[in-house]
Amino acid sequence: MLDQLTDEQRDKLDAAAFRRLLSHLDTHKDVQNIDLMILADFCRNCLGDWWKEAAEAQGLDVSKDAARERVYGMPYAQWKAEHQKPATDEQMTAFKARQAAKA
Repeated sequence: MLDQLTDEQRDKLDAAAFRRLLSHLDTHKDVQNIDLMILADFCRNCLGDWWKEAAEAQGLDVSKDAARERVYGMPYAQWKAEHQKPATDEQMTAFKARQAAKA
């Protein structure tokens, strides 16, 4: 089935899945970026960076702030002030262990 999709169909499906991921993350603001980094080795900031890179690959000049706003649904500074909690010692230990395991 997948090999029968056109590039346009695949792009539409990929875009729909990305929008669903953003919506899911938006409804779960309690999930902190550090938790995503520990569990999956990516976070909302990574998604913003990837979105920016995709835009640049299309010849579009997108700022880091604009890309993050696309992912967060608001300016990053606002999201951080309203939803981001300081990382706990336990989270930082887990994050450092994850980083060391990658090295």
